[in-house]
This record gives sequence, structure tokens and C-alpha cells, in this order.
Amino acid sequence: MPIDTAKVTGFRMLRFNSPMEMHADIARLVEADQARRLRQLGNWTLGQNLGHLAAWASYPFEGYPISPPFFIRWIMKGRKRKYLQEGLPRGVRIPRVEGGTLAVEVLSTDEGFNRINAAWARLEKNCPMVPNPIFGPLTHEEWIQMHLRHAELHLSFLKVE
Repeated sequence: MPIDTAKVTGFRMLRFNSPMEMHADIARLVEADQARRLRQLGNWTLGQNLGHLAAWASYPFEGYPISPPFFIRWIMKGRKRKYLQEGLPRGVRIPRVEGGTLAVEVLSTDEGFNRINAAWARLEKNCPMVPNPIFGPLTHEEWIQMHLRHAELHLSFLKVE
């Protein structure tokens, strides 16, 4: 039975002020995973988390595979500033999507690491042109901040022991 991540306790409180800080945390997690000192508090392995983050960082360049219903976009649009500044809520599920989100296939840590590095190299160099399906067009800095908040959310469920 999947873990309800909205109810998980003991997760890490993360705040990435730059992509460099996020990359350093990922490197630390990869090292801990290789040494078998990584504990997952959520449902996904490190490889899955990294692959998920990489996919969502790629969608603004390649197009999103889903479009949220109007009422979701309407409700969420006013939360852009809050999410960019304070972070994303835990346990949110996309309605009518099996498992509540996309891009959760099982990946090795190495494959997830390669994907996240490639996605972030692209994101740091180029501003996505596909509007965010909830918030509409974003500046390059807003895209980076949104993906840093997304990384904080998912990586917080991984702890080095």
C-alpha cells in the first residue's frame, strides 16, 4: 500500500537558493545511495525521484502530456507566488492521473542522475517557451525557482543515515 506523503513525518526541511545547492544535495544523496546509507520516507527510490524531477523540468520545453481542468488552473493560479516563495505542498495528486502524477517509472540511481543533470543543464541555459499548464508563462528565474521548489519537495523524502 502506498505511503500517504501528506502524513509523512521526519522528512528533511530543504531550501535550495540556487541550482548549485540542489546539485550538491543530489550528489550527496547519490553517494549515500551507493553506500547503502539512504533511507526513503516516501514511495519512490532516488532514481525514481530524479527521473520524475527531470521529466517535469523537460516538459516546459517538449510540451506537457496532460492539461489540468479549468477549475484546477483557476484555483491554483493565485498560488504561484506562495509556491515560488514557500514551496509546494506534500501529498498532492493530479486528478484523473493514475498514481497521482507522471514520470514515476523505476530507474536506477545512475539513470535518474543522468536525466536530472541533462534536464537541468538545459533549464539553466534556456528559458522554456511552453507556458506552465497552471501558472501560464513564467520568467526564466521563475522556472528555475519552481523546479527548485519541486526538487525540495521530492528530495525531502530521502534521508542520509
